[in-house]
Amino acid sequence: MNIPKLPLGRLIEQIEEWLTLYFGPVFDFIHAVIGGMVEGINAGLTFLPAIAVILLITALAYWIGKWRLALFALIGLLLIDNLGLWAPSMQSLALVLTASVLAVLIGVPIGILCAQSAAARNVLTPILDFMQTMPAFVYLLPAVSFFSLGVVPGVIASIIFAIPPTIRLTSLGIRQVSPELVEAADAFGSTPRQKLFKLQLPLALPTIMAGINQTIMLSLSMVVISSMIGAQGVGAYVYRAVSQAKTGAGFEAGIAIVVLAILLDRLTQNALKIKHK
Repeated sequence: MNIPKLPLGRLIEQIEEWLTLYFGPVFDFIHAVIGGMVEGINAGLTFLPAIAVILLITALAYWIGKWRLALFALIGLLLIDNLGLWAPSMQSLALVLTASVLAVLIGVPIGILCAQSAAARNVLTPILDFMQTMPAFVYLLPAVSFFSLGVVPGVIASIIFAIPPTIRLTSLGIRQVSPELVEAADAFGSTPRQKLFKLQLPLALPTIMAGINQTIMLSLSMVVISSMIGAQGVGAYVYRAVSQAKTGAGFEAGIAIVVLAILLDRLTQNALKIKHK
């Protein structure tokens, strides 16, 4: 007995067509906002000469992580500039920063909601499981359908792919705050807002920062994949090198991505230490 195939694919396509038909202006607005953010950040990163930006980032690295991180930033960024990949690297960094900022702005409030509401947590947990196990390339399809080709669908796909760690670890960090401290805050008459911002979030900050760190790393990986749909940056060089079997060019682009990844990782990891000094 042959069971008829469920028309799941066609159903998804119909939902996509309905959303495009009735929410086209919303998608246009989102496209304009995200496109403007990427262009603004990229313009800020490329406004000064490369050496000036390198020195500024090196100084920031020294302030956050002392001389080892500063030395790595200086050597790594000079290498990127020497390889002729400075402009595409700044484009990739602009995409990562845009996706990460938006993912954090969306993910932290959702994580707070999950921490405070068991019902919301029960609903969102399987959704987050689905988002984290779905192959990254699949996110490119709806992004292209709603936002065409270019940097904007790349940012959208990166947000969807990278947001789960921020939501999960924000919720986990708040729920791990000692119940005794929460009860003490209630006993002193703290409002829910005061309890959240003056007790729970400060104590949960290390866990939240770990989630943000993971989100940034996932954003970078997705930005590279997004080069397949026209996103600019170093990922386009990697994709071109793979498609043309140019090992040397691919290795150079890969080195640039590694430098950016390590630098972003160390900066976010050490940023919390500055908070506690």
